[in-house]
Amino acid sequence: MQAFTLPEFYLPYPARLNPHLAGTREHSTEWARQTGMLDAPKPSGGVVWDQAALEAMDYPLMCAYTHPDCDQATLDLITDWYVWVFFFDDHFLEHFKYSRDHEGARQYLDNLGRFMTDEDLEPENPAEAGLKDLWRRTTPAMSGNWQDRFRTSTHNLMVESMWELDNIGIGRIANPVEYVQMRRRVGGAPWSANLVEFAAGLPQTRAELPGRLACTRQLNVLTDTFADAVHLRNDLFSYQREVQEEGENSNAVLVFEKFLDISTQEAAELVNDLLTSRLQQFEHTALAEVPAMLADQQAAPDEALAVAAYVKGLQDWQAGGHEWHTKSSRYMKDENARPASTGSKTRLRQHSHVPFQPVGHLPVPPLHMPYQFRTSPHQDQARKDGVIWAREMGLFAEGLWDERRYRGFDFPHCAAMIHADGALEQVNLSVGWLTWGTYGDDLFPSLDLPRAKLQHERLALFMPLGTGEFAEPVPEPLNGLERGLADLWQKTVPAVTASDRAQLRDDVLDMTGSWVWELANKAVNRIPDPVEYIEMRRKTFGADLTMRLARLAGQGGVPPEIYQSRVIRELETSAQDYACLINDLHSYQKEIEFEGDLHNMVLVTQHFLGTDRWTAAAITAKLMNERMRQFEHILESGLPALFAEQGLSEQAQATLKNQAELLKDWMSGILEWHRRTPRYMDAELRRTYRGFTMFPTGLGTSAARIPVTVT
Repeated sequence: MQAFTLPEFYLPYPARLNPHLAGTREHSTEWARQTGMLDAPKPSGGVVWDQAALEAMDYPLMCAYTHPDCDQATLDLITDWYVWVFFFDDHFLEHFKYSRDHEGARQYLDNLGRFMTDEDLEPENPAEAGLKDLWRRTTPAMSGNWQDRFRTSTHNLMVESMWELDNIGIGRIANPVEYVQMRRRVGGAPWSANLVEFAAGLPQTRAELPGRLACTRQLNVLTDTFADAVHLRNDLFSYQREVQEEGENSNAVLVFEKFLDISTQEAAELVNDLLTSRLQQFEHTALAEVPAMLADQQAAPDEALAVAAYVKGLQDWQAGGHEWHTKSSRYMKDENARPASTGSKTRLRQHSHVPFQPVGHLPVPPLHMPYQFRTSPHQDQARKDGVIWAREMGLFAEGLWDERRYRGFDFPHCAAMIHADGALEQVNLSVGWLTWGTYGDDLFPSLDLPRAKLQHERLALFMPLGTGEFAEPVPEPLNGLERGLADLWQKTVPAVTASDRAQLRDDVLDMTGSWVWELANKAVNRIPDPVEYIEMRRKTFGADLTMRLARLAGQGGVPPEIYQSRVIRELETSAQDYACLINDLHSYQKEIEFEGDLHNMVLVTQHFLGTDRWTAAAITAKLMNERMRQFEHILESGLPALFAEQGLSEQAQATLKNQAELLKDWMSGILEWHRRTPRYMDAELRRTYRGFTMFPTGLGTSAARIPVTVT
């Protein structure tokens, strides 16, 4: 019996078929035979694939649907890539997932990855033979920038198979946030997006993204939403094979089923809702945000054409991928297929919120916090110094804050817990960044969208990348935000490398740019979906900036690439999410009732699940608790495994352990600060928003604020 009835899928683009399908079917079968894929033995006997199995899965049909406009040679090559990646997946399953052979799997993956960097290696199995041939046939046509990105995505889909294997070995099912971001790495859709750049476009012109634009937020969102939709669709079709037949536990339906304690059918419908939401986010980004980005970047006509071809190529892939899933023998079929959805329910939920509703105090559910906060002995002095700094920067002279409110916020208390062992200078610097970031977070909602965008762009001028005589000239600050940033920058970066300065500036601008993103959503009354919200929340909270500042205190022999590893990224993002959602639970009344905001995980959950705020708060707290348990799991097993696998020096290990301790202090300190500060208490909110004339109330006054100079 089928585990569930397939839901009504949102299908915004028509599927089209490449006319060269027949020739590619013949070619791909012969190529698989030549590389040894049709007689590769299984440890249990028999072969991984035979010709009948390969033809039934029909990867040429998949590629003909997902790349409907490319020529015969390109379709042949693209299909060979997909034959290879599915063979790799099944070969790895037979040899290592079933047997739980972790050491053998690691060696297999290490050897396979070398075929992307060493053309003289001789293959010892069909996966290696296929990758060597494909790399040789593909990369000469593409730029070095594309090759680097493609190498990374190919490496991820191979190496991150260990994450799945590790979870299977201990019977661990990922939490929803971990699952979505890890599925991008292991699932292969970013890799597919790279191949779209190779295959799409006009004759003689590929859809390769210009290197200077490929890293923009808008194009990253396109790729991520494409990837999420591909993976969620695949999880719906493959649940029965993966979970019920193969014993896999890396499937979104299973993740939602266990996390929310709901039926398989309910979980499948919820996964489909998220799939629909990700597709609609893709559409919004492609139609509204990408054209604006191209204008801002002054993209040349050929650059804009390549981006347009890339967008169209991703749309074709979505449509064709769905059509192939309904036909391939690899996946579940539904004899009673339901009609396509219009997606109107998802859109309505995102745009139907009525702001400024009286919601009252929202009790914070129990939170799992295994670490005890500690407090620096410099706290009292930092309180005195913090007030002096904020006054000198002019933060009390612009009508947004006064000194009484600032003292009540007590950022020095938070900084003293975050840096419990730090010197007074470090605590004071942390107070400055906390003060500045919170002031900016309060300021941007008072600006209209054009002025907010201008303020964001001006802030880059106060973070020169040069130092000393090579520093770029800094203009005269126009307001406290600019004055504070200029001061903090000069205090933070003197001993920082050029690379770290550039990354630190990017982190600051990512944060301030995310505040502009919030205003753009408010302008159209749009609530983000849960995936988009979590990822952008890290930026609006300044979490990446915080991580960078912590690393600057001492990187002690840690190779830069280690910070991009799965273990460190998951360690950091689990801590970031816990801290961000602490704020969302405590600030719910402030943001929803008094500020008319749309950016709060409780509200996002309310609208996505169609539930009340108390249930949404409980789900948010459960997600926090699961992220904390993931943090503990990584400390217990992931970090020691990383040390051993990478052969890290004792100094590097000590540095990473120390940074993990700082994360403990960061999370526990932020939680304690939120429990103590009056910033989110009902009485303070009513005094601030209804007791002052600074913030008028009543119909038509929701955006009224005392103006701050930005010219």
